Amino acid sequence: MEGRIVIRGIVLAAGKGTRMKSARPKVLHDLCGRPMLWYVVRALRDAGVDEVTVVASRELEPELVGFAVRSVVQAEQLGTGHAVRIALEQMDVRVGGRLLVACGDMPLVDAAVFRAVLDALGRDGAPMALVTAHMSAESTFGRIVREGGRVRRIVEVRDAGPDELAIDEMNAGIYAFDEAALRDAVPDLRADNAQREYYLTDTVARFSERGNDVNAVVCPDPAQVLGINDRIELARARAEMNARLCAEHMRAGVTIVDPRTTYLEPELRIGADTVIYPNTSIGRLSEIGSGCTVGPNARLSNAKIADRVEVRESVVTDVTIGDGTTVGPYAHLRGGSELGASVRVGNFVEVKNSGLADRSKAAHLAYLGDASVGEDSNIGAGTITANYDGKTKHRTRIGKNVRIGSNSSLIAPVEIGDDALTGAGAVVTKDVAAGSRVVGNPARPLP
Repeated sequence: MEGRIVIRGIVLAAGKGTRMKSARPKVLHDLCGRPMLWYVVRALRDAGVDEVTVVASRELEPELVGFAVRSVVQAEQLGTGHAVRIALEQMDVRVGGRLLVACGDMPLVDAAVFRAVLDALGRDGAPMALVTAHMSAESTFGRIVREGGRVRRIVEVRDAGPDELAIDEMNAGIYAFDEAALRDAVPDLRADNAQREYYLTDTVARFSERGNDVNAVVCPDPAQVLGINDRIELARARAEMNARLCAEHMRAGVTIVDPRTTYLEPELRIGADTVIYPNTSIGRLSEIGSGCTVGPNARLSNAKIADRVEVRESVVTDVTIGDGTTVGPYAHLRGGSELGASVRVGNFVEVKNSGLADRSKAAHLAYLGDASVGEDSNIGAGTITANYDGKTKHRTRIGKNVRIGSNSSLIAPVEIGDDALTGAGAVVTKDVAAGSRVVGNPARPLP
């Protein structure tokens, strides 16, 4: 990082979130498959922040593994100024550094907002910049008090008089600081207010009184900077985030028939000319190729799907699917299964931890668990692989061009050789040689 200004972020996330009425820390509540804190950290990274420190509660800190952040515990919630002071005490001093302070419960803020406030820092020598938004007078956000157009102070709602409450420019709770100026200002904060807390916003008046400008960046969309305090607001934020995700893929060439009933997560890959029908959810880093049809009423999770695949009214979890394969309706694929190209898995078929090679078929009412099916083989309706003996799972191996008759039971471990056939209702307890035909219970070779 030599030769460039170091930018570090402090995320305020120690609040108890009592209005969520949950034992789970507020910033870990799910928003389209990710904790709301994940979005804040990602936006900071995308804005060029080099290091992120999260001010956490004791309950939150153990849960931050995997976020690639530092954490410090704020044991007592004594305000935003107190939280920042605790963070600064644990951070090395960086000469010429910049600090971006954000809230962990604002997942709709994107990197552009963070970049804008960073760009405003230092303009005309300002040691601080902040984000504001115009909102209705009923808002509980702090009011921006200007004199001659310049930001002079921020008044919290509980401390505001009637004239200040009438101000419609609100503090969004996003700040950029010159690090040296912030370290100099924080020790002077006092808890002489209605909440008996140390307000980070009091730094505005301090800088102003010393003749320093504080630059404001007005966010054009107030919804972006609204925090989440209860589950109603969480649902609204989820709907907004989902709309953004759908729009991103539609702009890239994906048809989403009804975005309101299509549920996506971040970091998906969906190819052009794929069509997603209503009541479909796609998550956990799934990858979908081009020209596919997904839905209606489908759920995909960690699915790796090639081109021209059709998945209708089915559940596909932890599965890889090859080109031109069709799944459903009402199929259930799971457990690391792999389907080759031009495979057919039909209605009410379950496939678990199994492989179906190219052009194989299981069209109706079958259970394939811990099995491998060779190329061009057909599994008849009602067939099961009885893979569990009460203690251990066993595998069934079915070769190429095999015909498994309807209602066959294959008692694992068992192997069916290439070009073999089982008659309807066969109960196969022993290996079947290549080219053989077996029938009955227990299955026996035809003469």
